[in-house]
Amino acid sequence: MSDERPAVMPPPLVVAASLVGVEGVLLVLFAVLELGNLSSDRLTMGLTTTIFFAAYGLALVLLAWYLHRGRAWARSPVLLAQLIQLGTAWSFRGGETTWVAICLAVVALVVAVGVLHPASMQALSDEPRSR
Repeated sequence: MSDERPAVMPPPLVVAASLVGVEGVLLVLFAVLELGNLSSDRLTMGLTTTIFFAAYGLALVLLAWYLHRGRAWARSPVLLAQLIQLGTAWSFRGGETTWVAICLAVVALVVAVGVLHPASMQALSDEPRSR
């Protein structure tokens, strides 16, 4: 496996990695807010929710960092997370939460397109670069 990576990552990959990082930070923030709203009558649910979103958010931040560093293996978990986010967006459609659905879907689609963009695929490729 070659460690040779382009000096500058392609803009679609930088945008995708940045958005994944923002998603991760927001999930960690949600975990902190959930922790702040713990009550004795829902302690188990609150703690497991906090742990889940903190772990998911930290994983996304780490994946964003690896994606920005040109690690090809990070592409698959990032795409899986975006598919999950599209499903979550679908559940928020209709009523007062339509704007949430639109935001989630747009970000997921931008990340997916950015990661699958030909320039991103080339930057993440393990094949030797043509000069």
